[in-house]
Amino acid sequence: MKIDEAFQGYMIRLQSNAGYSRRTVAAYEEDLKQYTAYLTDEGITDLSQVKGHDIQDFIVLQSTQLHKASASIARMAASIRSFHRDLSFLYGGEDPSVYLDVSDGDKKLPVYCTPEEIEKLMGSFHDEDPVQFTDHAVLEMIYACGLRVSEVVSLTLNRVDLEAGTLRVLGKGDKERIVPIPSGDIPFFRQYRDIVRPVFLKGRSAFFFINKAGRKITPRHVQLLLQKKCTELNFKKHITPHKLRHTYATHLLQGGADLRSIQEMLGHSDIATTEIYTHIQNRQLFDSYASFHPAGKGDLFDDEKE
Repeated sequence: MKIDEAFQGYMIRLQSNAGYSRRTVAAYEEDLKQYTAYLTDEGITDLSQVKGHDIQDFIVLQSTQLHKASASIARMAASIRSFHRDLSFLYGGEDPSVYLDVSDGDKKLPVYCTPEEIEKLMGSFHDEDPVQFTDHAVLEMIYACGLRVSEVVSLTLNRVDLEAGTLRVLGKGDKERIVPIPSGDIPFFRQYRDIVRPVFLKGRSAFFFINKAGRKITPRHVQLLLQKKCTELNFKKHITPHKLRHTYATHLLQGGADLRSIQEMLGHSDIATTEIYTHIQNRQLFDSYASFHPAGKGDLFDDEKE
């Protein structure tokens, strides 16, 4: 069953249930709109594709939004559990929310890749193969420009200006933003556009990234590609397209970019959503202190003790 169809059916049943107040129904509806939009962004359009880690990743992402209290996160988890429990009861099949874990403790920080992991990931493709070159280019575009997976697969040729080194990205709510392309990546994307893409072109296509059948690449393809790469490269982290976007923002901040610029390039409407990356940086400073400072190690300058 398609996600949007399941959501609409669930809301009809919820609204007809006398046990729920209008306020609760409205809250569940808003929570599930965000949840289903996230699934769509991750390339998941059918209920059978939803796994427990997808739900957990969504909850972790929500917990990083600084204005959301733990009570809101708990309610969101309850909304998702109710949604999947209802569908499992009606149509059978596993309930992927059974093992959903919502902590009342410290907010979890986004998972991101180290520069070494990015280098290993991008270096794992055999670029002499047009299919692998295309897959490499898609992941490189997500990481290099901080795009959502739905944004990268929807890029059209007229929105990619390799001469100026910019993208015109159509994000959530049809809001357009200009994102710079790192200069070092421009020759790579030009090679894809001018040499690799024409190999797959069947007739005409407006999309920048196309598959070997000449059609638009799907978000699900990108998600499955990363799953395959995580297994192939023995990554312990569960890397998704959204986590490559986290990596982009984290590496920008580590490189000295200001938070407001990162907000603009990510297309965040609220600066609070972007501020989570300062917490990553603060955590790194704390970890460095704990690892290297004598006081952090508990030594307390033993040679000075009397």
